[in-house]
Order: sequence, then structure tokens, then C-alpha cells
Amino acid sequence: MAVVKPFRGLRPAPALAEKVASLPYDVMDSEEARQITRENPLSFLRVTKSEVDLDPGVDVHAPEVYVKAKENLAQFIKDQVLVQDEQPYFYIYKQKMGEHVQVGLVAAASVDEYQQNLIKKHELTRPDKEQDRINHIVATEAQTGAVFLTYKANERVNALIDECLQQRPVYDFTSTDGISHTLYVVDEPAKIAAIEEAFANIEYLYIADGHHRSAAAARVCEMCRQGNKAHTGQEEYNTFQAVIFPHDMMYIMDYNRVVQDLNGLTPDQFLVKAGERFSVQERKEAFKPGQLHAFGMYLGGKWYELNARPGSFAADNPVEVLDVSILQTNLLKPLLGIENPRTDKRINFVGGIRGMQELERLVDSGKYAVAFSLFATSIEQLMAIADAGEIMPPKSTWFEPKLRDAMVVHLVPCAPWIK
Repeated sequence: MAVVKPFRGLRPAPALAEKVASLPYDVMDSEEARQITRENPLSFLRVTKSEVDLDPGVDVHAPEVYVKAKENLAQFIKDQVLVQDEQPYFYIYKQKMGEHVQVGLVAAASVDEYQQNLIKKHELTRPDKEQDRINHIVATEAQTGAVFLTYKANERVNALIDECLQQRPVYDFTSTDGISHTLYVVDEPAKIAAIEEAFANIEYLYIADGHHRSAAAARVCEMCRQGNKAHTGQEEYNTFQAVIFPHDMMYIMDYNRVVQDLNGLTPDQFLVKAGERFSVQERKEAFKPGQLHAFGMYLGGKWYELNARPGSFAADNPVEVLDVSILQTNLLKPLLGIENPRTDKRINFVGGIRGMQELERLVDSGKYAVAFSLFATSIEQLMAIADAGEIMPPKSTWFEPKLRDAMVVHLVPCAPWIK
């Protein structure tokens, strides 16, 4: 069963929501965040990337960064930029990007279910990134960014969510990137109870994005449980904030690769070696793959179409059949020497939202020698890997549209129990 609970959301005052809501902390660097907050001092980036209010020389993981996050959040609350609801509610978050629409439930998910793998994972976490999120939660006593969860679409849940969309939203605005954001408050006890009951019949939830946030929330929960001698299991730290979407609303874009050099090969030598593992055909224009196991390659000012040769991958293995795995196993590792794409500094990753022109720009600049465009991983592939207890290669999925932070914040009192 999937345990979801309402919570007392900390939310922007309606007139300020458009200014406060911000992109997640991990999709921009500090300088980009500084530029945004200079123009808009109400941006929630002042909490999630609080280094913007400190000297640029300060390390982003320094203690004073987390102290400043706590101060800025407290100031937003004092100034009533953010106001906490009086009662626990569910929230419905609707986003529209072009023709794509996705509607999710904002709720508190169970740490126990996360630990029991009833909330399934598909990525490894990095200790440094996990510790950063732990420090941020402990300092602010808040989960300032939601975990992006999905589940196998359910007719009963769909019907209940659709009912909630008939009421008047509390926020409805379009961000500067053209994406619309609409939030509804579910405050009727009968509807809250019906949603909890419907999710109780869903076997598993799956993490789509937010492995570090959920892992950090679980670690903070463990620390609180150890320190709280009167622990009951009902404290807010036993849950983490999530936005939960049905799988058939998920929109995953391609996640492409660029590599700095050809590992000592000339472009001609590289083309010959690539031809041993893939069929290679020159294309007259940018090639964006339209099916699995096809790849685009931009090299020396020209585009090529690469197709994986039959037998070059294990079609019955949910991880090895992924296009990111096929490219890594058959080209990036043996030809370009990229042993570990998670740590190798010679490779970088470009979200599909930036388009094929970004791959051309990076190679034409001379900073990178070659670029590869991939067909997007499907949500079904992600769920199959999670069901098998396997781990996806790094940078396999790029979800759009991105959830905005501060549409709802989950306060998690924890200071009394963490020393």
C-alpha cells in the first residue's frame, strides 16, 4: 500500500506566489541564482541557494550557507511572504508545458515505506550531495524541495484528482519559461480521506527524481528517532514532501552526452572504430533519434546516425538494453576511455530541453570534440528497472517540466532531537 498524508503546508501569500516560486536548487549554478535574486529578492532561491546572500568566495557547503538559509526562511515567514495553513491538507499541482499537462498530488510520503522499498528507487546517491540536503533540512527544519514520485495510473485516483480540479485554484501563473503552474488546496475532510484510501490500494510508488532529497529525509528521520525519547511515529520527520504523478503523465526528455576529446584518435580513426560497433550513416542535418537504439553523433561539423548492431547488447536485461547503457558499453568506455561517467571530468550531460543546437554549439566552440544525442528513456523502462531492484546509469532521465520549489513547503521540526 502507498501511505500518503496531508500536512500543514507553508505557502506563498497568493499575490506573491509567482515571485516566490523558483526552479530547483540543482538546475542552476550560484551565479545564475544571484542574477535571479538581484532582480527578484522574493525568490525562494534565497533559501534553497542561500549563498546568493553571501560573499561569492564562500564555499556553497560552508556552515554559514545553511545558517543563512535558516535566517532567510524565518524572515519570509515573519514578513508573511510565506504563511502556514492552519490544518493539514493535500494539494494538487498542475503544470502545462506546450501541449503536455501533468497533474500531481502534493502529500507527505512515508519514510518507513521508503526504507522498506515500497517506494522504489533506481539511482545511487552521492554521499556529499546527500549530506548537503541533510544539512539544509536540519538548519531550516523544512523540506524545501519535493521528491518527484510516480505510480501506475489508477482510475480511482484519477477520478478523485479530477474532482479537485473543479474548484478554484489558489495560484495560477505562468513562469518566465512559458510553463503554467496551478495549485489547488484540498481542504474537505471527506476528499482527504478518500484520497488516502485510494492510494492505500496502490502497491508501490516510484522515485522519478529526488533520490538525494528522499535519502536525506530518511537520514534526518533516523537521527530524530534516536534523539526523541518520546517518539510516536506521528511526527512530521517521519514523512517527506512529494508530488506524486500517474506514470502516463510523465514526460521524460533525452539526456545527451558531450566528450572533451577523442582519447587520442583522429576523427577518421574514431569513425572507423565506431563503425565496428554501430552502423554509421552521415546525415545532412541534426539527427534527433526517433526510436530506441538509434543515436545521433556530431563530429567535425557533421551529423551522423548510429544504430546499435544486433547482438551488441543484452536485450533481455532491463539495464543493459537502455540506450545510455548501449552507448556507454559499446562506445564511450572502449573507444573514448570513459570508465565511469559519474566521476569522469571529460564527459558532460546536456538535457534535451536545450535542443540539438546546444550540442552543435558545444562542439563548435572547441570545448568538446564530439556530442551524442539519444532517444529518451521511457517511464516504463525506469519502473521495470526499479521493480527488478536494479540501478540505472547516471544521467539517464531528464524530466520536464521541473517542479517549482515553494509552491508548498513541508516544515519538519527536528532541532530538539539532533545535536
